Order: sequence, then C-alpha cells, then structure tokens
Amino acid sequence: MTTILALSGSLRRQSTNTALLRAASGLLPAGASLALHGLGDIPLYDDDLRQQGYPAPVEALRRAVAGADAVLIATPEYNRSFSGVLKNALDWVSRPPAPPLGGKAVAVVGVSPGALGTGVAHYQLKHVLTAMGAYVVPGAEVMVGHAAQKFDTEGRLTDEATQKFLAAHLEKLVELARRLR
Repeated sequence: MTTILALSGSLRRQSTNTALLRAASGLLPAGASLALHGLGDIPLYDDDLRQQGYPAPVEALRRAVAGADAVLIATPEYNRSFSGVLKNALDWVSRPPAPPLGGKAVAVVGVSPGALGTGVAHYQLKHVLTAMGAYVVPGAEVMVGHAAQKFDTEGRLTDEATQKFLAAHLEKLVELARRLR
C-alpha cells in the first residue's frame, strides 16, 4: 500500500484546492490511499519556538509527512506565488532533525478561478521542494483553471477531462514513490 499525505495551501472552508484533494482520493490507483492533513493550526514559524521543542501541531505534521510514502500538495496562487500558509508549514517541516520531506515523492496540483491556473505558484513551489530534497513528479502538471466550470456547488470535481488528467498524475506520483522505496 502506498500512502499519500495531502496538504492544501488554502484554509478557506470552500477551497477548490482542498476539493481537488478530496477528488484525488477517489481517483487513486489500486494499492494507494490518501489522507488529508490540515494546516490551520500550524503556528507562524519562529526558530526560538522550534528550539524549545516543536509545537504539537507541527510535530503532528512532521510525523504525518515522515510516515507517508508520498505527498500531494494543492496550492492556490496568490500574488504570483504559492500561499503563505503552505510556505510556513514547509518552513517548519524543513528544519532538523531529519527533515521528513527529504527523499520523498511529491506532486503539486492547483486550482484557480482564472484562465492561467496556478503555473507561477507551481514553479516557485517546486524550487522550494527541490531545495528541501524532495523528488517532484516530473512532466505535465495539474493546473486547473476556470474552477467554477470544473466544480459543482457542493465542491465536487465534475469535469471529466480534469478527472482523467488528475488520475494520470496520481499514477505518476505512486510510481515515483514506489521507485524511491
């Protein structure tokens, strides 16, 4: 069984990025499972605080990342970058001892209401993940534009082409995780 930890860079209750992660859980290849881990209770990164010991929510995130075979990150694009919520969580995860993303398979996906999707956020996030020693799934990326046309009012991904593309990306993530084991 390949376990995937899913992280959304959006805290919004009706987030389409979180909805995309929920959709991913139903599109996984056989032998894979997905668990969503919220970032809402992660405090702002403060190295003085870290040196006193990781706060409980941060420790829980670090354990979840370490225990997963792969990580799936959905990020919105804010001001041509990925979210501060996500950057903060990654800053906590990147610190010693044994930063848990090092050597881990990671896939980046994202949803935007606009036509361009989340391309700039993906580009910048991949740089950060690579600096952390993660292996980012290469090739085509899942950058979903025109979110209102792809999700229904209940937050379900209804666009068949996007579902197929996301399923293929998840297969690549699982394959990369299996090769890295």
